[in-house]
Parts: sequence; structure tokens; C-alpha cells
Amino acid sequence: MKNLLLSGLIGSMCLVSCTGVQNAATAQHNKKEFLNLKGEWEITSVDYDKSYAIKPFDEGADISCFVGSHWNLIPNNFSGAYSLVGGGSCPVVTQPIKFEVVNGNQFKFKKIQEGVKAKNTISGYTLTLVNQTENQFTLVQNVPFNGNNVRVSYNFIKTGK
Repeated sequence: MKNLLLSGLIGSMCLVSCTGVQNAATAQHNKKEFLNLKGEWEITSVDYDKSYAIKPFDEGADISCFVGSHWNLIPNNFSGAYSLVGGGSCPVVTQPIKFEVVNGNQFKFKKIQEGVKAKNTISGYTLTLVNQTENQFTLVQNVPFNGNNVRVSYNFIKTGK
């Protein structure tokens, strides 16, 4: 009886420790993907159904204003900013953000307003991180419209460290 109990205890410890290794490996992978976002990026194109007028991230600016926008991402403190360069009907905007990557492919960010701490900002955006390499990635957003979702893909290239 003692041997059976001891065998069961050793078996369950092995199961728990193996699960911990798997979770640690997943966390390490997520961290690597997250750290690969470090640097300066530019949106080179936005793909979406052009029959919709989309104004991303509550900026009041047309989606075309985001093409050429610059994004600076600093993973070690979860901060960054994006800047719309302006021109034509596009405004000049620099918006600080706090971001994270969850489950290896969910890019979540919230806009940080001057004088407001990030922990006091509860709303934000969730996009899916796809096609990530050292020098490019795509963020995919599903924008709700009249009970449907419009899929928007923001294509980024790395422009600096």
C-alpha cells in the first residue's frame, strides 16, 4: 500500500513538474515574440474592405492617415507611441501607449492620456499579431460594424532599432 501511494505521489510530482516546464517554455516563447517587437516600425499598408469608412483607434482620422505612421515599441517597460505624420486631411498626432503581447499572438494596447496613469486607463484595443519576423509583422483587427466584423490588417516594417 505504501509503495502504491509513493508511486502515485512521485508520478503526480513528475506530471506537475513536466507541466511547469511546458508552461515555462510557452512563456519563454511569448517573451521572445514580445521582445522582437522592440524598435521603430512603420505601417506600410492597410488592407480592408474599402467600402467601409474606418477611423482606427478613436483618432477621428481616416484609415489612410495610418499608412506611413511611425510606431516606437519598448517592450522592457511595455510602453511606446505612434505618430501620424499629417498632410492633406490627416492630423499630426503623437499618442503614447502601453502594450503587451498575450498568448503569443494578442497585441493589446491602450492609449495613455497626459496626466493619467496607465493603471487608471481601462479601455484599449486587442489585435492579432501575425506573420512576425525580425523585420515585419501584421496586426489584424476586427472592427464591429452593424453586427458584422470588418477585418483590418496593418502591415508593419522595421525602420530602426
